Amino acid sequence: MTVDKLQGVMQDSAPLALSIDGVTKRYDSGFTLEDVTFDLPAGYIMGLIGPNGAGKSTLIKLILNMIRRDAGSISVLGMDNIRSEEATKEQLGIVFDTHYFIEAWTVRKAGQAMAPMYPTWNQQAFDSYLRRFGLDERKKVKELSRGMQMKLMLAVALSHDAKLLILDEPTSGLDVLGRDELMDILHEYIEDGAHSVLFSTHITDDLEHAADFITYITGGRLYYSGPKDEFEDSFRLVKGGPEQFELLQGRALGTHHYATGFDALVSVSAAENLRDGNAHLAIEPVSIDDIIRLTNIKENSR
Repeated sequence: MTVDKLQGVMQDSAPLALSIDGVTKRYDSGFTLEDVTFDLPAGYIMGLIGPNGAGKSTLIKLILNMIRRDAGSISVLGMDNIRSEEATKEQLGIVFDTHYFIEAWTVRKAGQAMAPMYPTWNQQAFDSYLRRFGLDERKKVKELSRGMQMKLMLAVALSHDAKLLILDEPTSGLDVLGRDELMDILHEYIEDGAHSVLFSTHITDDLEHAADFITYITGGRLYYSGPKDEFEDSFRLVKGGPEQFELLQGRALGTHHYATGFDALVSVSAAENLRDGNAHLAIEPVSIDDIIRLTNIKENSR
């Protein structure tokens, strides 16, 4: 999907699957998730990214009302996630990085235990996903690999017509084929425009293939939220030798120095200015990994 189309969606008052407004959470440890605001339009996939400890898991817990926010509001499908907690959670499908089942349960028992929690539970859909994912209903949860446990959580999430899937590191236990399969499932899931996905991940290749939007949090603060392509197109990677670093003249948003030179993240406009008369500087497109790496590296200046 093009940036123009995504921006049109954001500007045309499309229905929102998720709306986060000024959300803040303070911990006694000193860490604060500070004034986070973004929207996820219905019918799209948003990747939630950031380094370890950035606040991604805190944000997901706040959406699920597992912890209480200190400020701000969270709306899920137009409902306040605290005032309408039960109705909200009926519309959510959750896949954590670790499973929430009793380990002695069989796969079949896990489905039976989850079914009464959702008025829209579809047993035929659950059985279909078990077959699709190769899950043996007789196996116990503790006998499943981490990847298969994730697939079991996904089967539960998809079997009660959840309107919003929230996935926390869903691909961390999967091989390349399993990750591709999951991305296919997510695309199928949002095709009707009524279903949406928020997923946090550190495997940015998945975002390249699946995400329409990116929300990037670092140090407890929102760095960017918007179309994925616009995120990448806003920056350039500049490479040069040690003696060329002074050419940046404070333009670098993040820098990594090494013995033979440096990598630096700069804005597109700064990159265009650097092209003139600086033929020995290499100016390249950036990846999502480059942006995360260079906006979090401790060596931000020489």
